[in-house]
Amino acid sequence: MRYVPTFCLREGMMLGNNLWGERGELILAKDTVLTEDYIERIKKLNYNGIYVEDDLTKDIQIINIINDRVRAETVKCIKDVFITTENKGALKKNTFNDMQKHIESIVDEILQNSSMVINMVDLKVFDDYTYFHSVNVAVLSILLGSALGLRREQLCDLGIGAILHDIGKVFVKKDILCKEGELSEDESCEMQNHSTLGYDYIKKVSTISMSARIGILDHHEKFGGGGYPNNLSEEQISLFGRIIAIADVYDAMTSDRPYRKAIIPSEVIEYIMGSSHTLFDPDLVNIFIRKIAPYPIGTCVELSNRLTGIIIENYESFSMRPRVRIFKRDGEDIDPFELNLSDRAFLNITITSIL
Repeated sequence: MRYVPTFCLREGMMLGNNLWGERGELILAKDTVLTEDYIERIKKLNYNGIYVEDDLTKDIQIINIINDRVRAETVKCIKDVFITTENKGALKKNTFNDMQKHIESIVDEILQNSSMVINMVDLKVFDDYTYFHSVNVAVLSILLGSALGLRREQLCDLGIGAILHDIGKVFVKKDILCKEGELSEDESCEMQNHSTLGYDYIKKVSTISMSARIGILDHHEKFGGGGYPNNLSEEQISLFGRIIAIADVYDAMTSDRPYRKAIIPSEVIEYIMGSSHTLFDPDLVNIFIRKIAPYPIGTCVELSNRLTGIIIENYESFSMRPRVRIFKRDGEDIDPFELNLSDRAFLNITITSIL
């Protein structure tokens, strides 16, 4: 399979995996041949891109870190929490029980796939931003916590704190949340209050662990100081807060927003690496960049020597130097061959762009 951005889809392409709707319903099944009507349907669902099957990539297997249906059901659950809270309704006890079960399912799937280098495009499918962002941050946080060796119980607490990290935003005025320009000083103060509001609210309405609640409170603190709400630094910031901070920024930057397009994973990884010590815990950054693929499997790239290829394998120890299947030179089709960019013989070759 290979990943194709939605704007590059063409009639006759074959769908490489199932596509799910916002309520977890099956929209299009794997192996469906795309028509113009199907492509328009995919665009209306706000998919960033999809996987397709072709002869060049039929042997490339893309393994999702969590099941698409589990993700969709978890999104529906957190959506109910946000909407009920926003409407000042009473959250039922079984709502948090359901959320806990969904988080436990995600934890178990990640523990089963703990050795994988993750393709983040697997998480970037829908544009119901707040709810999918919450789930994506939970998945990324659990993944990082698993790589740290946290116990299953700790991972579940981390997942709960991560999925609820932005619950305080329901108490922030909509015009501030949706403002495309720079916020005024007063607006910034109100926005920055969301982590405290979320912490206070969850403390009042649920019995989730203290570590999860503190993760909600701390996720905008900066490792070098200067964050909010308490201007903490380094180990003063809870471990969950430091983990969620990285996951939150990564997912936000790799998401399409009304005021900008998504930034490609490799550039976001570079930003996170560059912000080590100032914004983020450097030890956690080093683990994160080994687990998240800057160039996801199935994506098409251009190399500095004018070759074009598809990423077919990533390596945890050499995350920026994947294996590439070459199929074009100077834009012309050639017989496919493979380059392992982590091989010393090819260290002079770099990836210049994602196509």
